[in-house]
Amino acid sequence: MKFYSNGKLLLTGEYVVLDGATSLAVPTKYGQDLVIEPIEEPILVWGSFTNEGTCWFDAQFSLPKLRLTSATFNSDKEGSSETIAETLQNILQEARKLNPDFLQTEKGFTVKTNLTFPQNWGLGSSSTLINNIASWANVNAFDLLWNAFSGSGYDIACAQNDSAIFYQLENKKPSITEVNFSPTFTDDLFFVYLNQKQNSREGIKRYREKKQHIDKEIQLISEISKNMSTVNNLSDFEQLILEHENIISSIVELPKVKDRLFSDYSGEIKSLGAWGGDFVLATGNNESVDYFNIKGYSTVIPYKEMVL
Repeated sequence: MKFYSNGKLLLTGEYVVLDGATSLAVPTKYGQDLVIEPIEEPILVWGSFTNEGTCWFDAQFSLPKLRLTSATFNSDKEGSSETIAETLQNILQEARKLNPDFLQTEKGFTVKTNLTFPQNWGLGSSSTLINNIASWANVNAFDLLWNAFSGSGYDIACAQNDSAIFYQLENKKPSITEVNFSPTFTDDLFFVYLNQKQNSREGIKRYREKKQHIDKEIQLISEISKNMSTVNNLSDFEQLILEHENIISSIVELPKVKDRLFSDYSGEIKSLGAWGGDFVLATGNNESVDYFNIKGYSTVIPYKEMVL
């Protein structure tokens, strides 16, 4: 068996998507697969591989009890073999709660996960894993996400969809609408990696602590999301980015990424996801790549190479 899930980028609505804002999200050409092969022994042999084919984590569980018997962690990524293994064990156990027949077998499996993007890019190594395990276990991926972790679920929606989407939580239930988002100016859009992985859980915690009464801001962000999906020229798109950055900056009480890192840049720059790391979206031209490279940001990916 083999399952595959798309990576994700949240173009609008970071943070406020948790409180019902309509957000614009896109699946990426990068993602993660899950390959399962049966074996005779009643064990689950797990291996997680980087985009370069290196095994960064492996573990073994006894079946059917899903008891962890060994784990090895070979990565500069934060964590330890125990914490990574316990997280994986928790996901598998939660999947079994949703489907009691999952992994209730006298024989076992070898499982390999393969990323097609570097781990530190923040394109959804966790969400693609959860969606793949949900597919394997034949359970609802949103339920598995919320039972095992937290979050808005937009990343699960991107994992399952091959086009841009509007994503909204309505009464804590996901509402997903496919969007034909293909701006005429995609050649002027770039994704820039900020050389650091952002902890989204820490970002969400800060948002929860800082937010006040933001019903008006949620409505404004929802309008920006819809306008951004239909705008037909770059200058209007840049104005929407500026408005969006100003609103979120006022809510989370953090400086805009352009003010903080790229104040002399001629185009507009928008944070994506939790502020402070991962990718940003930049408007620009052919000279933009050189600008970011000189600043020390070597990973600059054109829109068409990133978005599915």
